[in-house]
Amino acid sequence: MMLVISLFILTASALIVHELGHLAAARRFNITASELGLGLGPRLCGFRLGSIAFNLRLLPLGSFVRLDGTALAERSVPQQLLLHLGGIVFNLVVAVAAYGTIFGWVNLLLALGNLLPLYKLDGWKCGVVIMRALLRKKSQPVEWVFTFSGCFVSLIIVNTVLHVLSVPPA
Repeated sequence: MMLVISLFILTASALIVHELGHLAAARRFNITASELGLGLGPRLCGFRLGSIAFNLRLLPLGSFVRLDGTALAERSVPQQLLLHLGGIVFNLVVAVAAYGTIFGWVNLLLALGNLLPLYKLDGWKCGVVIMRALLRKKSQPVEWVFTFSGCFVSLIIVNTVLHVLSVPPA
């Protein structure tokens, strides 16, 4: 039971590190953030620090920073990409700083997982930003194809990694 609680706390801490990366990038590019949420669903409790609400939510399935989407869309493509990659960068920095610890591994896994082009993850958001820049507009059909193909590619990658990890060395 202690192991489960410890892993939960380490994962929650890595998620907070991740969202602080997005928050730092948003501040750097003058994009308003109104909330940093740990978990999804209904709000359980929280506090306000300046203009940002820090909330704990019911379902421990992820985390998010609520940004001003209009301000984000007005930024340059490199700035949008850096904002979406901010969480991954913070997780990688912490993974290096905590090298050799479980916390380091959790941050590394969170960073790598967020690179996958799964719907609403950072890799997917970067892909959408790049597609819109290449097309010079939004295209719902192209974004749906990207979303479905990204999910398919992610499944292949995850399946391959799991297969490699399950095969004993020769």
